[in-house]
Amino acid sequence: MKFQVNRDVLSEAVSFAVKMLPARTTLPILSGVLIEATSDGLVLSSFDYEVSTQTKVAATVEAPGRVLVSGRLLAEIANRLPNAPVTFETIESRIQVSCGSANFTLLSMPVEEYPTIPQVEGETGVLPAEEFSAAVAQVAVAASRDDVTPVITGVQLEITGNSLSLVATDRYRVAIRDIPWESTGDVAEITALVPARTIQEIGKTFGHSGNISISITNKDDRELIAFTADNKTVTSLLIKGNFPPVKRLFPEKVENYAVVNTADLIEATRRVKLVVEREAALRFTFANNGLTLEAIGGEQAQASETIDAVISGPDVVVSLKPDFLLDGLGAVHSEFTRIGFTSVENPAKPGPVLITSQTSKDTPAEDAYRYLLQPNLLLR
Repeated sequence: MKFQVNRDVLSEAVSFAVKMLPARTTLPILSGVLIEATSDGLVLSSFDYEVSTQTKVAATVEAPGRVLVSGRLLAEIANRLPNAPVTFETIESRIQVSCGSANFTLLSMPVEEYPTIPQVEGETGVLPAEEFSAAVAQVAVAASRDDVTPVITGVQLEITGNSLSLVATDRYRVAIRDIPWESTGDVAEITALVPARTIQEIGKTFGHSGNISISITNKDDRELIAFTADNKTVTSLLIKGNFPPVKRLFPEKVENYAVVNTADLIEATRRVKLVVEREAALRFTFANNGLTLEAIGGEQAQASETIDAVISGPDVVVSLKPDFLLDGLGAVHSEFTRIGFTSVENPAKPGPVLITSQTSKDTPAEDAYRYLLQPNLLLR
């Protein structure tokens, strides 16, 4: 095999191919990147039996062939090569990489032992990449990081008509965002549970790609989803199991709420939380004179701060974990935030707090983002 490729094109392609590779693997061969050179150019792929990446780039191919090389090593080399064309050539079990005055000799891995890269045919639908990326960033923070219950470590994609809902929960909170969706297949309703870590990387990678094509398939008892944009494809196994019906937890209407400046609340929460332990909650008092944050009960230090707030309904005292609150506030892409206080049938049990975007003090936003957080709540 022998080919020549642009240095920046190679660097970007290798960086994408290794992006999804696990940091550690029990099978060293899965740390490799497969390079296939044909008359049409290069195809670079990686696969760890759960997630695969594949990208196609232009190159001048003198001799076609396939080679498997250490992915992270190749990525480090490609990022530091001088600004000149890069030449790859295989000599027996070695790979010669030349670029300007730089020369590297790499050991090739046994390509015949590498697993077959999954191919997902057809297209289920298309959606705007920028909106998808923003929605993933808003929702994925609520997914569980505890692998004991795999079904809640993912982001549920729920396709209905011309809308796609992204849903995540870790039992203590639920995040939902709806975005436009254009179906290209015959299926009107479909769900797919994608690992949160995978979909977060996909959101970052394809955030400026125009449109993303999504394909969902069940092949050989393997449920797969594929995301494609800009000659790049990522496939992932779907998580098996029934995602909890958390959408029903959201109330249709909330009469009792407060409106606060988003940046002010974020900064105040970050300051007051400095004196509490990691799992401790802050007390938030919503009253006519504003919102007061308090860190109490600590042996070493205490803190409090009051910020402006517009209250609709009776005064409320609520206990919230600051990190969970900050995750929700960080996903509110508006100047103001509405914090709604819900009620449940059991008066002894606190109702969840509903966080949504607010364009101004009087006008709710229309970005379809909702974040439900379970607190300890008291009315007074």
